[in-house]
Amino acid sequence: MGVLLLPVFKTIALVLDIYVKIVIVEIIVYWLMHFKILTVKNKYAEKFVEILKKLTEPVYSRIRAKIPPFADFDASPFILLLILYFIGQLLNALAEAVI
Repeated sequence: MGVLLLPVFKTIALVLDIYVKIVIVEIIVYWLMHFKILTVKNKYAEKFVEILKKLTEPVYSRIRAKIPPFADFDASPFILLLILYFIGQLLNALAEAVI
């Protein structure tokens, strides 16, 4: 039975890893826009930012409902990264236990 669960755990861990990378790219793009290094006047850049927001904003809004921004600092991306890291470590431990 454990052999059947191993690919499931590895696939979920891979999806979480991809989502972590999406969140990190979104954070970097936001900072670049905030410091006016990157502008969204290009239609491709605008579309890229829009896709990133559609992928991350539903999760951020749930976190913001529990922990609102304080002093104009939105901690939801960092909280999400901690949660994803915890879940990833849990999945890796479960995959090791299955072997």
